[in-house]
Amino acid sequence: MKQPWKSFIPVAVNLLLGIPAIVPVFLVWYVLSNGPLADLGLTSRDPNEDDGMLLWLVIVVPVVGCFGGIWTLANIWLRRRLCTVALPYPYWLVCVTATFAPFFVGIGIG
Repeated sequence: MKQPWKSFIPVAVNLLLGIPAIVPVFLVWYVLSNGPLADLGLTSRDPNEDDGMLLWLVIVVPVVGCFGGIWTLANIWLRRRLCTVALPYPYWLVCVTATFAPFFVGIGIG
């Protein structure tokens, strides 16, 4: 028999992973808003940003890659251990939503 509390563990873990995820999500937004989105006219560039995008990519790629690896490994392990009957698409959708929730709550508060 499936224990109901096991369904909430991946959500709780992803909410906790969402707190440090604020940093890579912000870095990706910063690069996009000062690079391609500014070139398309959707955002305006930061007037103090004159170092170029290469410096930011050197910072962003390792941070996002490290967090993405930790997040993926944690969720694969949780899915195999706790959610054997859950369908894959709803599981990953809930995990991504729970991970982004602290970022959007922070934007709403700030």
